[in-house]
Amino acid sequence: MADQQAGSGGQVLVCDNVNRWFGGLQALKSINVAINQGEIFGLVGPNGSGKTTLVNAITGFYPPQQGTIRFNGAVINGLKPYKVAMQGIARTFQNVALFKGMSVLDNILLGRHIFMRPSALASLFYWWWAQKEEIAHRVKAEEIIDLLQLESVRDEPVDVIPLGMQKRVELARALCAEPKFLVLDEPMAGMNQEEKEYMVRFILDAQEALGLTVLLIEHHMDVVTAICDRIVVLNNGQKIAEGPAREAINDPAVVSAYIGKSHDAA
Repeated sequence: MADQQAGSGGQVLVCDNVNRWFGGLQALKSINVAINQGEIFGLVGPNGSGKTTLVNAITGFYPPQQGTIRFNGAVINGLKPYKVAMQGIARTFQNVALFKGMSVLDNILLGRHIFMRPSALASLFYWWWAQKEEIAHRVKAEEIIDLLQLESVRDEPVDVIPLGMQKRVELARALCAEPKFLVLDEPMAGMNQEEKEYMVRFILDAQEALGLTVLLIEHHMDVVTAICDRIVVLNNGQKIAEGPAREAINDPAVVSAYIGKSHDAA
């Protein structure tokens, strides 16, 4: 298991001997990872290395068949994704997963779904009970809109704004769930350099303002080395390196994985 290192507190998320198969393919092979309170932890590796599979295991979409995942000391593997979200884990997706035809504000408000408790009684007394709850959700959404500087597009249909802005809206929706632990799956994918710089700034601002622990999957190594406290590198479902970003990326096993040595071609 990974040793506890830099961080403002103890271990928040621990993956202990996590294994996952899809038919005859073993996508994760005895993965051990420990992420500390308040750090930005990078998860990198070539395409098909198991990064998204590990994230899907953590967030409940594809729970591991062997091993244990603990969040704040409690076992979460086996929980449904919505119950994982209720523990304080939110995520964004590699491909933008916004609701087309809806406004930026309405997409962000969907991040509040885990706090919404509709009932016949609430509907009956709407103007006193349900309306008060709705106003509270909107206040939180507006705080996140302000934090990520989305005021200028708050009422625009989400499908007409640029990709970089859509990625920011997806981040805002995740933050609206008030997570303790934020999973970002390639948040810079498809962005130009200026958009990447904006997204880096907003991730750092959100982490500082909201006290988040962040798990970041990213292919842009300049981003990884700039903002990650530590990283784990996966290849073919195995952990091949771990440590400070620059040291881990320069590990000979990592260099071999990225340049495609013949024995790694499978």
